[in-house]
Amino acid sequence: MNEESKKELVPIGHRPGWTRYGVAPVGVVDFKEEGSPATKYAESLDVVDGFDEKLNTVAITIGTTEYEYVPYGDGDQLPFKVMERIGQNMVTSQCQLFNVQACYGQGIRFIDRETREDTQEADIRSFCLRNSLHELFLEQATDMKFFFTTITKIILRRDHQQIVQVRHRETCYCRFARKAGTKVFNTVLYGDWRDGAPDPKEIEVLPLLDFYDPLGDLMVRMGREPDPKTGQNRKAPADGRDCEFAIVCRMATPGRQVYSRPYYLSAFRDAWFDIYELIGISKRFMIQNTSAPRLQIEVHDDYWDLVCDNDGITDEDERKARIKQEKQNIIDFVCGPKNAGKALISGYYVDPTGKEHSMVRVINLNQGKKEGGDWADDMQEAANTLCFAFGVHPNLIGATPGKSQMNNSGSDKRELFTMKQALEKPFHDVMMKPYHVILHYNGWSDRVTVDVPMLMLTTLDENKDAEKVTADNNDNNNSNDGNNKG
Repeated sequence: MNEESKKELVPIGHRPGWTRYGVAPVGVVDFKEEGSPATKYAESLDVVDGFDEKLNTVAITIGTTEYEYVPYGDGDQLPFKVMERIGQNMVTSQCQLFNVQACYGQGIRFIDRETREDTQEADIRSFCLRNSLHELFLEQATDMKFFFTTITKIILRRDHQQIVQVRHRETCYCRFARKAGTKVFNTVLYGDWRDGAPDPKEIEVLPLLDFYDPLGDLMVRMGREPDPKTGQNRKAPADGRDCEFAIVCRMATPGRQVYSRPYYLSAFRDAWFDIYELIGISKRFMIQNTSAPRLQIEVHDDYWDLVCDNDGITDEDERKARIKQEKQNIIDFVCGPKNAGKALISGYYVDPTGKEHSMVRVINLNQGKKEGGDWADDMQEAANTLCFAFGVHPNLIGATPGKSQMNNSGSDKRELFTMKQALEKPFHDVMMKPYHVILHYNGWSDRVTVDVPMLMLTTLDENKDAEKVTADNNDNNNSNDGNNKG
């Protein structure tokens, strides 16, 4: 037996003629001194604490230019704290995975306006292939569901005649900034902010196109349209210069100043996120510290002398060693499944009334109690509440298994999935902004538009599992295309 698994009999009480013992690890810490198993647990409120405070900026110099950027939450670490806490909770991590997959739908498609099918134009197909648009769109969906914001980098050809590359910039690594002394946040700083501000030499500086009119802003910058402020066309930039820009897409949230506040952050402010995790911590604590059966052992005060006398031991030191060995025999008997079904021989005595009494009694304190079910209902309630906070019905991710726990029929699940897909339409519309800019700037918008078909589950009588439905995420100039099945 290794040192960590050694146990001893600890006196826990006494009655005339008998001593009560409990089994405890050698050198066990008093639970009263150790405190609650959640002593070191940090409340989820700490994750979003300070995110609603007034706008503050931090100065940073990149090259020869001074900027002021806005920290992302308290300590500039909010996105990393959010990702960490969501990833630590299996319910919330699966909710976010489901939200990302539902938002992705059937992926982004460049479709012909006439045929409503995927475009066959070689230059557009080459653009999609060279930019891995499916992976790009999945990255967009992930950032949109986590932070309600996506940032896309567009790269113009050297002569500024076309947008040739598009790249995703993860929101958690981006900070909105402005040049010192100005009021408008028109710059994105991209770098590794996990341990505070990164080395200025490692920060990518991207000019941010106008939030509401990125295409118009880009056309003005390239000298293709008059500047609304002056009425004059700017001089086109020299070849190879001013070729990279950022386009930001945000889901609307109330009270936003710079960074969006996803609605699911209420789960961190509420108590249920903590309740779910504390239940898990408590269960683990109980298992680790009560691995042996919860037993109470009563030993007659004369038993130890009787053991020694039966063995004919008279030396005091030898008697102490024999008593210690007998205590270990009792521990070995009551601890561990290998002793199941074995008997403990401890002798007995007969009182004046003729009734037999065992010298050692082992009492199971959990007798008649259901084990393993502590807080089961609370765990289920907390899981369902977290699903609600993240906008996912529990039946869609298996958070409520069992026939009697809202495990709805296939038709109900199909309708729930259909409603979930339909609710992704606002996100798709917002996320299509960079693609519409590309289509218009490259001169493709007259022939091609962009769409995110949704996967709609069908009934068995239609002899197919699913069908693809388009949801025309077109810009305002093409709002008359309508919805068509693919």
